[in-house]
Amino acid sequence: MRVLVTGMGGQLGTRVAQLLEARADVDEVVGLDAAPPRRQLRRASFRHLDPADADAVAAFTTDVAPDVVAHLGVEEPHGGASPRTAAERARVGTEAVIAAAAATRRLARVVVRSGIEVYGRGRAHPSVPAEDAPTVPGSPFGRSCLHVEEVAFALGRVAGFPVVALRFAPVVGSHAPSPLGRLLRLPVVPVCAYADPPFSVVHTEDAAEAVVAAVVGDANGPVNVVGVGAATPWQAVRLGGRVPVPVGGPGWALAGALTELAGAPVPPHVGELLRHGRTADGSLAADVLGLRDLHHTQAALAEVFEWASVTPLRAAAVA
Repeated sequence: MRVLVTGMGGQLGTRVAQLLEARADVDEVVGLDAAPPRRQLRRASFRHLDPADADAVAAFTTDVAPDVVAHLGVEEPHGGASPRTAAERARVGTEAVIAAAAATRRLARVVVRSGIEVYGRGRAHPSVPAEDAPTVPGSPFGRSCLHVEEVAFALGRVAGFPVVALRFAPVVGSHAPSPLGRLLRLPVVPVCAYADPPFSVVHTEDAAEAVVAAVVGDANGPVNVVGVGAATPWQAVRLGGRVPVPVGGPGWALAGALTELAGAPVPPHVGELLRHGRTADGSLAADVLGLRDLHHTQAALAEVFEWASVTPLRAAAVA
């Protein structure tokens, strides 16, 4: 089995590559991304490519001729790139990689990263959607995830290969580039003044295990991957010993401007989570991916707050 991992330079992509390397049934692991892998890899190969460069990505994918594509190059806005760059890389990269891989006629399976943001939030949406719930995203990231799914499923129907869309809850963990985690680590965190809606997250390690299970398994279709239990914004802020500041109405615009100045921009999908919550039914993942004993949401959030700060070394100390 030859697996092409897009987004290998990210925290999730690097960990997936490590797990695939350790499997005897995976012969070759090849990756691409705009940034190098975050950890040392033993036998995987990597190509530095901007996912938005459709021609280069398509040519590289054609040369690799993968049996399986694990398309993880779907970044959250302000996760590791600007909203415009993240959306462009997801759109162009998805179309280029999957179409080129399908054209080789070796492609047997595609796994794409998506998010439970595709369900949207609000009064007209189910509070705990299962995979058959309507997909009506209310944020740019949700719409980007849905587009990735639609492209993959459409190409899969034409070429006859199965597609697994892993709809992740917000992925958090130690050193994961999460805009939600970055916000929660601020000393003062805005929370909704008139509600305290629950939300769930998924730990990076559980997300990586889900990708590998989808790559080597026989699942097909969308699958929610959600950590156990939930937390509310007020609970999460207090868990980290931060100060919650109630916000409502026009105050969210001011709060967003202030948090951005503090280095933690609040993209629309995170603002949606703070105001309306975000959970989903993750029971299917246990059945089709064998995912059990996932991290509890509050345990994953506790790890977010344990992220050690970076202390620069002085010249004298280095000497």
